[in-house]
Amino acid sequence: MTSIWTIWTEVLIAAAVGFVLTWLIGKPVLRELRILKAGQEIRKEGPSWHATKAGTPTMGGIMFILGVGLAVLVLGWNYMLQGELAHLYVYFLALCFGIIGFVDDYRKVRQHQNEGLTAKQKFLLQLLAAIVFLSLMRFEGVLTNTLYIPFFNVGLTIPWVVYLVFAAFVVVGAVNAVNLTDGIDGLATSVTFVVMVFFTVTTALWSMNVLSLVSAAMAGGLAAFFCYNHHPAKCFMGDTGSLFLGGAVAALGFAVDMPLVLIFVGVIYIAETLSVIIQVAYFKATHGKRFFKMSPLHHHFELCGWNENKLVTVFSTVTAVGCLLAYLGVMNRF
Repeated sequence: MTSIWTIWTEVLIAAAVGFVLTWLIGKPVLRELRILKAGQEIRKEGPSWHATKAGTPTMGGIMFILGVGLAVLVLGWNYMLQGELAHLYVYFLALCFGIIGFVDDYRKVRQHQNEGLTAKQKFLLQLLAAIVFLSLMRFEGVLTNTLYIPFFNVGLTIPWVVYLVFAAFVVVGAVNAVNLTDGIDGLATSVTFVVMVFFTVTTALWSMNVLSLVSAAMAGGLAAFFCYNHHPAKCFMGDTGSLFLGGAVAALGFAVDMPLVLIFVGVIYIAETLSVIIQVAYFKATHGKRFFKMSPLHHHFELCGWNENKLVTVFSTVTAVGCLLAYLGVMNRF
């Protein structure tokens, strides 16, 4: 068995390589986005001061998609030779969603509006990606139909068909929840960085070396992207980046065979999604009244007077607390 020191050395190397590659790739990518005039269109119904962000290059998620991909391919080569492919499946799912996001972003840029693919088109493509991923994980024997219950340290075995429907719903839901969180400078980047640190630590402690490699590279890539994305942002990740990150988060939850852990680590993602659901339901039920000043949730706090840096700090801290609870709930899993 690989020693704990070797595992942590690999983790640190993966994070460092992910950071350096993303940071280096970021400069030419940002330059090309500016040349292509791939500027973000700002929602008219959003906070009025967001109008100053119009024209900021979007699709910046390409930076960490490429950086992390290279890190995973190079550092995971020996694992691939040994037949361990879980890290590739995680990256594959994230990449599929990233491609969907790229198509969506590209259409927005070309058409100079804030709408790309239709909701139906996005859903069908996302569902297809989720089904392919789950099928691969089941074929490889990584995914089981036993649902692990955090804190109780027990598993609930359910029929495969039911489990796969549940799993596909979780994957698509998680991806879109992360997408909703990407609304202000650095928010989705910082929150997901914390989530990736959680997966890195837990998989390293459980000697899931190949998974700690991909999550560490992801954490490093996000740390580098934050250099470009913190307030005031030099570029946005776009749906290209946010859908990729959502896919990575969901994939890791199933790769460790504990999807319910996403409830804790994704507390901010869930809160953002619920705020939209509540807002829409309340608006319809009251014929035009609003429960929040604006949704998703980060916009509500913006209108309450919170600046973007405060939002990023508080939401990342809440995520860290959620990750700590998640660890306490699953520490006896392996």
